[in-house]
Order: sequence, then C-alpha cells, then structure tokens
Amino acid sequence: MMSLSLLNAFADAFNRHDIEALLGMVTEDCVFDMSSGPEPWGTRHIGRQALREALPWAWRTWPDARWEQVKHVVAGDRGFSEWTFRGTDAEGRVTEIRGVDLFVLRDGFIARKDTFRKQRPA
Repeated sequence: MMSLSLLNAFADAFNRHDIEALLGMVTEDCVFDMSSGPEPWGTRHIGRQALREALPWAWRTWPDARWEQVKHVVAGDRGFSEWTFRGTDAEGRVTEIRGVDLFVLRDGFIARKDTFRKQRPA
C-alpha cells in the first residue's frame, strides 16, 4: 500500500471503529505514543496486542467518535496527519480537539504513531 493510501485507510478505519483493519496496518512491534499520560511522551503502547486493548477506549468513551478534516503528508518513511476529533460522551458532552499524528512508516506499515493535540483549559 502506498504511504498516502495507508494513512487514508488508517484514518478511515479509525472512523469505522475497525480495530482489525487498524491492526492490519501496523508492524508487529509498532509503538504508539498517546497525547496524554504520566510520562513526557504520554502513554506508550507497544505491539499489536497492546493496541488491541488500548484503542477501543476512545470508541467506548465517545461512541460517535470521528476524526474529521484529515490532511496527510508523507515524505520518505515519515508522515503526518492533521485532524479534528469530535465525539459525544454518554452524558451528552461534546469534545472537539485539533491534533497531529507523526508517523514512521516501514515496509508499507505504520511502525510508530506519536499524537499531539491542542489542550483547552478546564
């Protein structure tokens, strides 16, 4: 899969809440650094099994979770995506966040994803 096609398919799978499709696009040893967590890099998930357990959290928290206004850029083995996340939680609160994912691509798969987002004051 071409790199730009890979990132488009990855974003589409997130919006379908399709964990199997997402796992099929990452390396076995993939590293995902989430935008928040106890470490300077956020919360780190390593490997497909860790992602299988971690990624559905967003879909449980915001059943209508969508990543919209997505734009991808790829240069060699690096890529990035700009996006706006929108979702409504069980109590009806709407969340809207602008963010960026930085990617490292290897052999047609995503080997690393590092997420950054705008933080609104509480």
